[in-house]
Amino acid sequence: MEKPRATPDTGKQKVRSAEVGTDILKALAELSPATSLSRLAEHVQMPASKVHRYLQALIASGFAEQNAATNHYGLGREALRVGLAALGSMDVLKVAALPLAELRDALNETCFLAVWGNQGATVVHIEPAVRAVTVVTQLGSVLPLLSSSTGLVFSAFLPARETVELREREIQAGIAHALEEDQAYADSCEQIRQRGLHFVHGLLMPGVDALSAPVFNAMGQVAAVLTVVGPTSLFHADEDGPAAKQLLATSLAVSWRMGYQP
Repeated sequence: MEKPRATPDTGKQKVRSAEVGTDILKALAELSPATSLSRLAEHVQMPASKVHRYLQALIASGFAEQNAATNHYGLGREALRVGLAALGSMDVLKVAALPLAELRDALNETCFLAVWGNQGATVVHIEPAVRAVTVVTQLGSVLPLLSSSTGLVFSAFLPARETVELREREIQAGIAHALEEDQAYADSCEQIRQRGLHFVHGLLMPGVDALSAPVFNAMGQVAAVLTVVGPTSLFHADEDGPAAKQLLATSLAVSWRMGYQP
């Protein structure tokens, strides 16, 4: 006996059903750790009866669960497994590569990505400016904590235990500048956290300005720092300038792609 063929309408219904299920999963994540049926229905703007039907299917597949004591719903074990797999595939270098190139094209200044290594802020990707006057930044360079905008952004967002030894070494080496005092250092870090970026004028290299902004992962931890550098005569590293706005937009876009929710 010939099996009934799927019609285009049937295919559309399946796609729509998958979209609804995805919307409910997203809502469970946004309302986590648990929520009532009525609140979930209001959040997705669907009838509670419809949401309940989808929840039963999600529970059966392990993507949702219901607390027997409260009757509230939350994400299930399978959703956690898929989420962890997605997080494991998030490589900040891969995620940031294209946005960094686009930022370089927009500003025509050297842009680079740094991650925190065992020696400090380490340059792992560079997009050089395309013009006669450029700033050379070497791949693999380790930037100082206290005298580079990149290092100072890491200082502001990393746990103190990650930076304390490096800061002490730089102070002992006499390269601490105005941030040798604990209060000045703490105030600087707080200002960077409030602004969401940092800028320096000729601090690391005379005649070179720099702007840096953090990239966060899904856990809200700083995963990398994006930096724009250029000659003072051509590049204006001001916190309210157009370059700063473009840098912030790029860092937020990369953070979002890494799973970060402000």
